[in-house]
Amino acid sequence: MSYQFITSAKLPTRHGEFDIHIFENDDGQEHVMLTVGLSVVNETSIIETSQPHDAVLNQKDATLSERPVPLIRIHSECLTGDAFSSLKCDCGPQLNTAMDAIQKTGCGAILYLRQEGRGIGLTNKIRAYALQDQGHDTLDANLMLGLPADARIYDMCGPMLAHVGIDTVRLITNNPDKVTYLTEHGIDVVERVPIVVGVNDMNAEYLATKRDRMGHLFDKEFNTALHLNK
Repeated sequence: MSYQFITSAKLPTRHGEFDIHIFENDDGQEHVMLTVGLSVVNETSIIETSQPHDAVLNQKDATLSERPVPLIRIHSECLTGDAFSSLKCDCGPQLNTAMDAIQKTGCGAILYLRQEGRGIGLTNKIRAYALQDQGHDTLDANLMLGLPADARIYDMCGPMLAHVGIDTVRLITNNPDKVTYLTEHGIDVVERVPIVVGVNDMNAEYLATKRDRMGHLFDKEFNTALHLNK
């Protein structure tokens, strides 16, 4: 699969101003990267995911070596949480917290990946919600529909990060799979930054499932918040 850089522009938000970069894969699926304090170093418009990461980063210079390690969030699209402020998940608060954090550090990016519902799509996500309303957890609901628990891929992350010369990151995540993927594809994750936001009595069971059945890593603060909201 190859990913093509399409265009970029300035994006003022309530968190501050970002540069917004649009990428597209061979199937026409779009992905978005919001950046702060990062310059484009790879002008190649089409990048193959099979290319070694250091081969893509062919324009490293003193400016890149002197900048701080960028703070990165890989965020999969969640219409219900990101746009409609759903309390069923923590996606919206995670996105907004990451945008604030990256603005404060002055160097970082959000990779906004268009893979709704952990990759099963919006319609199937709402079907899974209906099963959750009947008492099934988020993992079993997917399986009952004949769908994978998590269908997301991260192939696009390497090309998107290479576009702005990133091969070392501080990663905002509770999901060890994201750390593993980046590491296996030549990106050095020097720090995993936990994110504990948006815990409420409507999503406590969902978050407990992510911790207990999907391997997400949560600290003592999160477990305390979860206990108080269950």
